[in-house]
Amino acid sequence: MSAALRSPAAPADAAAVARVRDLADRVRANVSRVIVGKPAVIDRVLAALLCEGHVLLEDVPGLGKTMLARSLAQSLACTFARIQFTPDLLPSDVTGLSIYNQQQQEFQFRPGPVFTQVLLADEINRATPRTQSALLEAMEERTTTVDGRTMPLPRPFVVLATQNPIELEGTFPLPEAQLDRFLIRVRVGYPEADEEEAILERFARSNPLQDLAAVAGVEDLIAAQTTVRAVEVTPEVRRYVVALVRATRTQTALDLGASPRGSLALYRTAQAQAAMQGRTMVIPDDVKQMAPYVLPHRLILNPEARLRNRDLDGLVLELLAQVPAPVEPTSAEC
Repeated sequence: MSAALRSPAAPADAAAVARVRDLADRVRANVSRVIVGKPAVIDRVLAALLCEGHVLLEDVPGLGKTMLARSLAQSLACTFARIQFTPDLLPSDVTGLSIYNQQQQEFQFRPGPVFTQVLLADEINRATPRTQSALLEAMEERTTTVDGRTMPLPRPFVVLATQNPIELEGTFPLPEAQLDRFLIRVRVGYPEADEEEAILERFARSNPLQDLAAVAGVEDLIAAQTTVRAVEVTPEVRRYVVALVRATRTQTALDLGASPRGSLALYRTAQAQAAMQGRTMVIPDDVKQMAPYVLPHRLILNPEARLRNRDLDGLVLELLAQVPAPVEPTSAEC
């Protein structure tokens, strides 16, 4: 972990960070042509994409989760594939399989939809745990193994998974190991009344997604991801990230706190948040803004806390109030 969290030798320069901010502004504006009234949701997903991290979009059906994923892929000119998760879906339907070619008398591999740059795992919690686990290797190592052969996936590779709440009929809870591989979890939420009216007006005659053009390319995204990794994180802010994550492990309301992967996720998303604001250095507010999206899905309440209706999101907010943040730097670079 110490090597992963070490500040890079060559910090991001202001011009490179300005290009990241410009990219984020263009993509945000383009996606907003389709998705009405959700700028915060778009920003959180954009931050994850800039970290090449996976996103879990969670909420009830009909709130635009699938359309958001499609809009982002089209805006960045990424190859896109969709898997509609159902109870009868098999792991080979995700990864692909080898089929015997009688004419050539050999097995030939037919790649599955996982071989893409942006993968939409639609309603991921409707598939069985066995099929859900087929994504584990792809999400963590950016490879997939079929018949003993390990194959790399295209870069960048990002999974945007949608999930309906567990209490709805016909769903399966995601395994903790898979939840931990999602960089962030975002709840979309219902639109306001005026936003819902705008949706009716916008979609009255046509679907704006059909005419959505790319505003950036894959090379732009990869360059932005490289810049984000070079955004400076001071030792004080780094210790603040570690203190927040370690505080989850001493909470009496939790059976399981966040792992070092959670520390790294919070660190990386704070870098992306800073770059999207045009800053070359992470400030404590970047960490505070991303913690509610990075930490709750990595935590498990104990039975007593569940009986008392404790809420993971609320618990993270309590930790943010309890763990002292470092004083923000006053440098003009920030």
